[in-house]
Amino acid sequence: MNAANDEYLMPGGGASITALPKVSLHDHLDGGLRPQTIIELASEIGHTLPEADAASLGSWFAEKSDSGSLVEYLKTFDITTAVMQTHAGLVRVAREFVEDLAADGVIYGEVRWAPEQHLTRGLSLDETVEAVQQGIEEGIDLASGSGHTIRIGQLVSAMRHADRGLEIAHLAVRHHTRGVVGFDIAGAEAGFPASNLRDAFDYLAQNYLPTTVHAGEADGIHSIRGALFDGRALRLGHGVRIAEDVIVADEDDENTYVTLGPVAQWVKDREIALELSPSSNLQTGAIAQWGDEIEDHPFDLLYQLGFRVTVNTDNRLMSSTSLSRELSILAEAFGYDLTDLAVFQLNAAASSFLPLDDREELADRITAGFEHA
Repeated sequence: MNAANDEYLMPGGGASITALPKVSLHDHLDGGLRPQTIIELASEIGHTLPEADAASLGSWFAEKSDSGSLVEYLKTFDITTAVMQTHAGLVRVAREFVEDLAADGVIYGEVRWAPEQHLTRGLSLDETVEAVQQGIEEGIDLASGSGHTIRIGQLVSAMRHADRGLEIAHLAVRHHTRGVVGFDIAGAEAGFPASNLRDAFDYLAQNYLPTTVHAGEADGIHSIRGALFDGRALRLGHGVRIAEDVIVADEDDENTYVTLGPVAQWVKDREIALELSPSSNLQTGAIAQWGDEIEDHPFDLLYQLGFRVTVNTDNRLMSSTSLSRELSILAEAFGYDLTDLAVFQLNAAASSFLPLDDREELADRITAGFEHA
């Protein structure tokens, strides 16, 4: 399965969503491998896989990821990270990652990954970052040769259950001028608050490196509060459970009254971006309290209330998806038109970790692309 190779149209056979300029903010490197690449890299290192051909392996990932549990979902990464332990493996995966984004119409992407998970075959932390950057640059060059202009930044993640937060923060700062644009914490959310890595976040703030924090996916409002005030997050990785702090009351047949709790109000007023990932949020059970269909996702509620919503894939392999597919799903579920999809892309551009002038240039490219759709 490789959704990056598919074209998605607006409902009713309208404009090509795939051809539209898009921004990807929440996309994991170890969640975006091509199944055939996994097979070839696994063969090189003697790693056993659950399926022998690319189609079956892609289906296996999608099936195992659709568990309703973030903890179970994360177990599928044991396979992808296993084949990303060498310089050559990291370079190839990063290169193809960029090529697939470009083929899907992405013009700016931030790829997040955790260097500490790629050290079992002798690479140092710095060597892993350098290998991924080499692959990114090769992918950009190949995309350019195919007529696609794309820009990519690395988001270095620390695993929140480990005790390396400050070390990874130092790593990110060392590479800030060499491809790294920001910092993230990832992994099991419940029981591992952002406050555990407060020293890392303090160091990042002192060195002017922006942060996005996974929060509001497998844990609730207190986790989001910690991301904001302990992690100093400028964006929330997923953040979908901010809807728990939104009280909707139907007073009569014609009027619906909405009250925002203090955390939701802060997130809205500060225009802190929500990195929502519809398909992934279904798979991990992040929206289970609202339902088990895309139509139950609080995405539209948050959009209508004026939150800075963005659309993301999270893990393209595990969800068998692409950014165009996620936009197509939302357009079908909520009746969105091109104007809505443009808002989501402009939100993402404004929330990217690029300098202000570059964000404005990115917004201009998006506006021009949608105007000619």
